[in-house]
Amino acid sequence: MSDSRERRLSSIRRLLAAADRVYESRHRFSASIAQSTALSTEGVELGFGYLERSASDAELTALIAGVSEAAHVHVILSANVFVAPLRALALAIATAPKVTVRPSARDPWLTRALVSELEGRCVEIVDERRVASLDADTFHVYGRDSTIAAVRSEARPGTKVRGHGAGLGVVLLTRAVEADAVAASIAIDVAAFDQRGCLSPRLVVVEGTFAQATRVAESIHRELGAMARRIPRGRLDAEERAESRRWTDTISFAGRTWAGPEHVVGLGPEGEPPALPPVGRHVQIAQVSSLEHARTLLAPTARFVVAVGSNDLDRARSVVPTHARLSPLGSMQRPPLDGPVDQRPG
Repeated sequence: MSDSRERRLSSIRRLLAAADRVYESRHRFSASIAQSTALSTEGVELGFGYLERSASDAELTALIAGVSEAAHVHVILSANVFVAPLRALALAIATAPKVTVRPSARDPWLTRALVSELEGRCVEIVDERRVASLDADTFHVYGRDSTIAAVRSEARPGTKVRGHGAGLGVVLLTRAVEADAVAASIAIDVAAFDQRGCLSPRLVVVEGTFAQATRVAESIHRELGAMARRIPRGRLDAEERAESRRWTDTISFAGRTWAGPEHVVGLGPEGEPPALPPVGRHVQIAQVSSLEHARTLLAPTARFVVAVGSNDLDRARSVVPTHARLSPLGSMQRPPLDGPVDQRPG
């Protein structure tokens, strides 16, 4: 390993140590995070459990090997998942010796806490909003596709812009699955961050009969109800509530829904393409007769699929996009720290 790689590895290790200190003192800003993210206090505590505080040498070596080196990376963060700044900073540190970061204006708490705790000051917070005035040769931009496009249009000629845009999580259940055995794991993947991240599953594809898909829907409905008693859903804004009503009305008209106070599970007509649900613990169940049918059903949204959870990873690998991260059920929000969450070409 070169001296440059040794320095980068050491800096990322310091970042993880800072994350550990932030985690231990999380009570200082948990209420602020709950306010800015609209998560419940229990949801914030669940989210802190996904904060990366350690990583293997193999993971960090893969992280460093997967980047194109730069002199100065400027990171522009969004507010979708409050623990996401750690991976974003790790990726930037792996890329360049100079890192600046613009925290989310709405949810800056974790970013500022990490930088404050980071020994060696290898990351600087820069709140400048005018992209053209920054001297970074590389931008890492997280958030809406429109935000990424705006940065590309404003950046100086020759500047590299790596976009990390909106994505979708999918669960693929094969014919052999027992609904009751996997529903709790799916529910925790759904509940984390109230589905606002690109790792959060909103679509569950069930290989088998319509009766099997119905059992899966009933089991997930039951587990999400139990989840709400332990980890209540946070606030939905007016637009999110309107999207929930529209989606629920659509599925109820064409298929069937199971609704709790803080979730909705929908099952569309047999063999029909899914109507993708909004965030806020909404799950669409789609029945397919075969994995080939699943591949066809996913094709229109394949470029948006970032994460896939399955009871059978080997069979799932033959169906899902090659860029998607594959995880066991219950672990979709815990990918290894070996690169960006979103592995699509940016």
